[in-house]
Amino acid sequence: MKLVQVVCLTGVGLSFAGCARQVSYQDPTRVETVTEEWGSSDIQTVADRMANSMVRLPEIANNSRPIVQVSTLKNKTTEHIDTKSITDKIRTALIKTGMVRFTAVSDAAAEIGENIDYQQGGAVNKATAKKSGKQVGADYLLYGEVDSIVKQAGRTTDVYYKLTLNLANVETGIIEWSDEKEIRKQAERPLLGY
Repeated sequence: MKLVQVVCLTGVGLSFAGCARQVSYQDPTRVETVTEEWGSSDIQTVADRMANSMVRLPEIANNSRPIVQVSTLKNKTTEHIDTKSITDKIRTALIKTGMVRFTAVSDAAAEIGENIDYQQGGAVNKATAKKSGKQVGADYLLYGEVDSIVKQAGRTTDVYYKLTLNLANVETGIIEWSDEKEIRKQAERPLLGY
């Protein structure tokens, strides 16, 4: 009887083990085409394109190291897209060039203000405490949007994405740079199943 129980339990254990998900690390730069939705490859492609285009702008290429503030990228698609990931990737690529500096106002204005208040509150040595009113203003504002058009016919879904970025001079309001990246993805559902 005990042998039968052991065999049954072993069989059940092996059947559950066969159902376990297999997880492995993959190259994060490998093209990802699991679905036609916005994905990691799209973020990487867009960031590379925009950073390479922006550093050719004479105001940046002449080594003046302008200060840029990043605005929230508008998501005008029908799907959830983490637009902060897109602007973070672009900002990181531009910082790595050493040609552009960014203000943290968009990301951490409240935290910076709280830190200055804390330092001025008496808990920090006055010789090292930072003062209010010393932040540097942005020269340019980076803003834009992601749009999409989704078409479906039968089993085929076609998705067109367009990301547009603009760099506006904060003082004059003039758009000094603009670029866009287009991406098209197509998926076909199988005859049977999902």
